Amino acid sequence: MRHSIRAALQLGLLLLLALLVLVPLLWLVSTSLKGAGEDIFSSPPALLPAAPSFEAYLRLFQENPLTTYLINSTIVSALAVVANLLFCSLAAYPLARMRFAGRGLVLGLVVATILIPFQVVMIPLYLLMVQLGLRNTLLALVIPQAATAFGLYLLRQSFLGVPLELEEAARIDGCNRLGQWWNVMVPAARADLITLAMFVFIGTWSDFLWPLVILDDPGLYTLPLGLQQLSSSFSLDWRVVAAGSIVSILPVLLLFVLLQRFILPSATGDAVKG
Repeated sequence: MRHSIRAALQLGLLLLLALLVLVPLLWLVSTSLKGAGEDIFSSPPALLPAAPSFEAYLRLFQENPLTTYLINSTIVSALAVVANLLFCSLAAYPLARMRFAGRGLVLGLVVATILIPFQVVMIPLYLLMVQLGLRNTLLALVIPQAATAFGLYLLRQSFLGVPLELEEAARIDGCNRLGQWWNVMVPAARADLITLAMFVFIGTWSDFLWPLVILDDPGLYTLPLGLQQLSSSFSLDWRVVAAGSIVSILPVLLLFVLLQRFILPSATGDAVKG
């Protein structure tokens, strides 16, 4: 009886938390589907639109270069994910498996950079991008996200959990260090690699401050900057703003739905001998 009551309380608490999280999202969807003749500030507020309409979505794409913003965000986020997976895994492997002087110091210094706010390094980073001639380029958005201390630490911890016997088997088969990294470590850390990819994609996709600082060309704007243009225009339509917010959320939700089944512990099941 106690277990049943406890389970019921836990279920009720989880449902309440889910409701608190989903209500703002549902309200956003409802606002985007309300027609021009419907008052979105009515009292009492109406969650369901009286006559659902996709007019706001049509205006969003017809009156704004949203496709350009989506393409720019996709390019920047994809390059940042690929760069993070490559560089962080290459750096994490020696920190996890190789013995060399100063390894602990290097790891400590890298992890300590997590405590430094981005605003502290933003001005030096901006000056560096200007000196390299990368201002007003998409590459300037990728470079600061190309490798992260969080990703390096996450993959190092993942590599530490891989059995040494797998590396020894790969070494017997003739793999060098690079082959062991590619054929053993990378497959074994699949779950953490996918987790890192999701974090990097979400962080890059939703980044607003750095693109605002480094970009002046509207043709290079990412989606957050494009949506900011909607909300700062002279005639503000909250239906269009809500529709743009929904469009910006959909890729993240789709990515999570597609990749969540891969986020499983797989330290030995995915490793293959080279």
